[in-house]
Amino acid sequence: MSNNEISQILSIILGVMIFILMILVVIFIILKANENKKEKKAENILSGKEDKDIKKKEEKNKIDKSYSKQSIMDFMEFEKVEDNMIVQKKGRRYLMVVECQGINYDLMSQPEKIAVEEGFQQFLNTLRHPIQIYIQTRTINLENSINTYKTKIKEVEDSYNQNLFRYNQMREAGIYSQEDIEKSFYELTKQRNLLEYGRDLVANTEKMSLNRSILNKNYYIIIPYFSEDAGEGQYDYEEIKNMAFSELYTKAQSIISTLKSSSINGKILTSQELVELLYVAYNRDDSEIFGIEKAAEAGYDELYSTAPDVFEKKIKVLDEMIRQKGIELANETIEKVKSKPQQVAEEKENNLEELVRKMAQMVLEENKAYVGTKTAEKAIKELNNSKKEGENANEKVKEKKTTRRKRTTTK
Repeated sequence: MSNNEISQILSIILGVMIFILMILVVIFIILKANENKKEKKAENILSGKEDKDIKKKEEKNKIDKSYSKQSIMDFMEFEKVEDNMIVQKKGRRYLMVVECQGINYDLMSQPEKIAVEEGFQQFLNTLRHPIQIYIQTRTINLENSINTYKTKIKEVEDSYNQNLFRYNQMREAGIYSQEDIEKSFYELTKQRNLLEYGRDLVANTEKMSLNRSILNKNYYIIIPYFSEDAGEGQYDYEEIKNMAFSELYTKAQSIISTLKSSSINGKILTSQELVELLYVAYNRDDSEIFGIEKAAEAGYDELYSTAPDVFEKKIKVLDEMIRQKGIELANETIEKVKSKPQQVAEEKENNLEELVRKMAQMVLEENKAYVGTKTAEKAIKELNNSKKEGENANEKVKEKKTTRRKRTTTK
């Protein structure tokens, strides 16, 4: 091999080695740069977390310092209810609600269905202002109905008892004709049937009230009025409210009269009914348990703003628990103290014979000088013998009982 070929091979090898070296250098530089980026990113994250923690603490301190009780009305979409209207947006918007009674469209004949459709079409064509149709599903609360039924049944029962007493008097008096007695009996029978029917009705209604799945749908049409509709004149709050009521009342009456052509009856909700509507809308779960009347009596309108601190409530509960436990412990101690003399009395009663024998022996020992030593010793010996005879008799009775039990078990 010539020198030229060797030099070419060496130069190729050198070039390859230089190229590999350059690649390694580039890889090293890239890896180093990535490490620097990761370190900077970690430092930024740590510094950011610290800054966030500091900011959170500062915000928390600010919140704690600026904490104040707010009315629940600040979080509602309305401000108040007055004059059969819902007031919104600080008196800039008023709402009046018309409740509509639904009809069973499926049970109607074809001509009736056509009449309802034409009436509803007429209702839509006469609208010149926006409305909102709202459907609210409520769980039927039969408690008021049951109480009303029971009151009526009590009246019927009192009347029935009076008529029964009068009928018995007529029969016993013997001065009334057979026709009068039969007429009184007919009226009495009608009242008895009415009383039995009422009792069955209450029983069935109470059974229905146990079923929570009884639902009822209520349909409402909401009519809005905006204070901007009053014009550019300067009006105070009372003037705007009066104009809103007049305008809304006119629109509501127009809607009610138009819906009558579709066999749908409607009425304007009063302020109390509007409060109940809003209460059910904002308290879906509680409204099934507490009606609006019970909620108002319980002070639900005050719980949001004046409810005591949870620890104060807990302290009251603990105080009441301590008081109850203390009363129970005192009663138990009194019973124990009372029972100690009772236990002593029972022990003496159970060991009455033994105590009497000991007392007799003690009397004989103390009076040996008067009775005579021999006589006293004979008496004491007699007492001991009678004691042994009694013990033997008791043992024989126990043995007989045990034998009877064994025989019964063997059989």
